Amino acid sequence: MVEHILPERQLRELQKAMLDFMQTQGYAESAQVFARETDNEGFTADPKDRHHNLLAKKWTSVIRLQRKIMELESKITKMQADIDSGAVVRRGHQKGAGEWLPRPPAKLKLAQHRLPITSVRFHPQYTVLATASEDMAVKIWDSESGDFERTLKGHTKAVQDMVFDIKGTVLVTCSADLTLRVWDVANEYKCVRTLHGHDHCVSAVRFLGADKIVSASRDKTVRIWELATGYCIRTLTGHSEWVRSVDVSLDARLLCTASNDQSVRVWDSSSGECKADMRGHDNVVEVAKFAPANAYASLRRLSGLPPAEKPAVNGNAEDSAGNACGLFIVSGSRDKTLKLWDTTSTQLLHTFVGHDDWVRDFVFHPSGKTLISVSDDKTMRIWDLATGRCAKTIEASEHFTTCIDFSTVSPLVATGSVDTEVSLWECR
Repeated sequence: MVEHILPERQLRELQKAMLDFMQTQGYAESAQVFARETDNEGFTADPKDRHHNLLAKKWTSVIRLQRKIMELESKITKMQADIDSGAVVRRGHQKGAGEWLPRPPAKLKLAQHRLPITSVRFHPQYTVLATASEDMAVKIWDSESGDFERTLKGHTKAVQDMVFDIKGTVLVTCSADLTLRVWDVANEYKCVRTLHGHDHCVSAVRFLGADKIVSASRDKTVRIWELATGYCIRTLTGHSEWVRSVDVSLDARLLCTASNDQSVRVWDSSSGECKADMRGHDNVVEVAKFAPANAYASLRRLSGLPPAEKPAVNGNAEDSAGNACGLFIVSGSRDKTLKLWDTTSTQLLHTFVGHDDWVRDFVFHPSGKTLISVSDDKTMRIWDLATGRCAKTIEASEHFTTCIDFSTVSPLVATGSVDTEVSLWECR
């Protein structure tokens, strides 16, 4: 009796993939014998079958992984040599993590989309980048090498936004076709669910905890969905115009939204109650995000607020450092500014002035000390959160720069542009 290394299900999958390869490559007699010996008689290669070309795809993936392993081993060897020679000094003895900022020129340019880029998202655990475009497609790339891996097709209009779950097992996209789609990352990004309910373009999506999704739409609503069933379990109304963006606090108790009605709102995710309506922008608010807790110290200095002893705001949960979640929000607008808000008092604390055109997106640096924004003025600007000053301006693209993300895996920043290109910037 032969002992199989693979579980029964995977063994059957492998056998069918091998049969598909034999039949499509013309090894008819070998395929017939193999089918008989593996009890797969009657199997016929079909281009629509998921086993079609699977063996070749897996083989290509193995080769790519082997190359990646060799590259990583080479980097480790070089790094160890630098450490042994004393060329590397602990970062804590120098300027700290704040010096890891994007530097021109761009390390890589990714150019396969046919229309403007709308969203860029790094995988939370692997060197993978997802890019979305008005060309209705989502493309998956190796963020280290820039190698193109696959295209996700299914949406019938522009893909507006996307998000990975915290473990990176699921990717959710939203589109102007009024739907959201759930893609199984582990199963070759197969679309496992399509969510219907919005009456107009779906412009933003985020995870609300591990089992829910929240979306914002041009139909003026925010909807909360069950991931497992795809059911809409709550609809939040209050904005009078297109809701452009939505974000979720670390403890998942609060939502913040930005809208064409020039307001930023804070919501209780459990009750759907609007807890704050903050106004101060003079044009459409493109994006609003909660500041991470490690940015609070800098934001308090910027605002002239005293250091918090043991904050507890609106009954919010606290992070490991004792900071209540969702204390501050930053918003970006077509009035060319970013604004900092106190969610407790709803006061405007600071306005970041420097961009020459619409502010389209921004991301907080992992250190919590800086913020990086992109704009229709084609630049990427780095802001010191303790002083509110623009510390650096980088020419990011040849057309409007629409989106940005910061990798949690490697020191990389990705930006997307109307010129259909995605740029990868190395931080050092």
